[in-house]
Amino acid sequence: MDKVICECGHENPYGTEMCGSCGKPLAESDSKSGVLNMKYEGVARRSQTYTTTFIDKIWMFFSSVKVGIWIIVLTLLASSLGTIFPQQMYIPPSVNPAQHYADEYGFAGQLYYQLGFHNLYGSWWYMLLIASLGISLIIASLDRVVPLYRALKYQRVTRHPNFLKRQRVFGMSKADDVDGTLTIVKTKLKEKNYRVSEENGQVVAEKGRFARWGPYINHVGLIIFLIGCMLRYFPGMYVDSHLWIREGEMNVVPGTDSQYYVENERFLVELYDENDERFSDALKRAGSPVVKTYQTDAVLYKRAQAGTVGEETDLLEIDRHKIRVNDPLKFEGMALYQVDYKLHELNVMSFTIENKETGEQFGRLDIDLFDPEPVYDLGEGYRIEIRQYFQDYYLNEDNVPSTRSKIPDNPVFIFEMFTPDTPEGEISFVGIRQNLEPLGENDYKMTFLDVETKHVTALTVRKDLTLPFLIAGGVIFMIGLIQGSYWAHRRIWIQQINGEIWIAGHTNKNYLSLKKEIEYSISDTQLEVPRDQVEDEEKKDI
Repeated sequence: MDKVICECGHENPYGTEMCGSCGKPLAESDSKSGVLNMKYEGVARRSQTYTTTFIDKIWMFFSSVKVGIWIIVLTLLASSLGTIFPQQMYIPPSVNPAQHYADEYGFAGQLYYQLGFHNLYGSWWYMLLIASLGISLIIASLDRVVPLYRALKYQRVTRHPNFLKRQRVFGMSKADDVDGTLTIVKTKLKEKNYRVSEENGQVVAEKGRFARWGPYINHVGLIIFLIGCMLRYFPGMYVDSHLWIREGEMNVVPGTDSQYYVENERFLVELYDENDERFSDALKRAGSPVVKTYQTDAVLYKRAQAGTVGEETDLLEIDRHKIRVNDPLKFEGMALYQVDYKLHELNVMSFTIENKETGEQFGRLDIDLFDPEPVYDLGEGYRIEIRQYFQDYYLNEDNVPSTRSKIPDNPVFIFEMFTPDTPEGEISFVGIRQNLEPLGENDYKMTFLDVETKHVTALTVRKDLTLPFLIAGGVIFMIGLIQGSYWAHRRIWIQQINGEIWIAGHTNKNYLSLKKEIEYSISDTQLEVPRDQVEDEEKKDI
């Protein structure tokens, strides 16, 4: 587009409101007082000058402050939806999410799950909102900070008279000793930490320019913070999982691509001594034993070689640690924390088949409650088949036997018993304190013999490589916030025009403080205090 050439000879990009060199206004002011809009030094912003191509329209859309605010509002509303019910990561890992939300929260929970809000913060549309917010911050910042930087960097000391007249703080005075007056004013301005520059007898005093970059530093901090949030959904960057391990068993550590395994050698629970006088009153109020500490004697293993799926590889022991609360096992940027436990979880149940008439028992079957065999051959023509197995038995809404989870908290079996006397088989419904014969009276029954239990420990597996991004983003944001909140960019122009001394001042905030500093700097001179043109206009309206 055609550039605008000022009378001083400076070429300004199309859309510039005031000359970038001398400051001559190139556009009329919208305010009644005629004061210049100094928010961006009147520079031409790309979003307001180039609006023809598709890229220009995208740039214009995301550079809009209104669009940015709407994106923030939509992101906040979407984020609030994820707090109505707990996210899936906070529900027990062993339960079915669809069933859990329906059972716990009814129809609202079922709808919550069906709409995908149970995993809201990892959904594609939420990530799109976060990405849009980041793009808006980047484009809006570049659209303003680059031209603003150029305008502030290349401004001259001598400014056009119309530039001075249209500043909010402006005044004209006469002095008998101009040089002496300017010397006094410059000295007092330096006392107020102004950086004073001179050009052909004209003076400009400036301080706090760095405060103008505070909002853009805020944006940089927010962008880094958003990048950290989005990196949490990249594989290997963030892990926050629960791991239940039974005593004597070994499980793969989540988030390690099956390279690390942890074994629960032993689980211990220590209770407070009821006979200890120091805690006797508190223990009596509790009414039940109080846990003092609980720990997992853990062994960490690493695969000796990568291998292929299904190929057996050796595991190398690399560490042993007694995991307690706030004393995790750490390795390779990961940590295993002790968070919960379960004592005496059912592990193996033992039964025998018994002749109801004679009481004679035949054989023994030990059923692994986590991996039962479908058929148990007891010999001599006695055989047991498991027709159905409900780990955590309950009757659903249709009054049909079902299971809440795969944890054997309430195991129930439907056995089919084959004996030499009943080769056609008999059906038995057996559970804890239950032994039913749903198809009529049987000649044989399943008799409970013994149960084996195990302690189970719950570990939280955590790995967070995004934390440096979140911390850096937060620190940078706070620096920008402090920078923009506690300092102000102030400029005072003093020029000799037509035998008079013109004083004009501008600040991006707190004009009252600026006027006090001007009053202080001219207090020992003949110069008159400049007027606040906006206040004068407001008084006229009243």
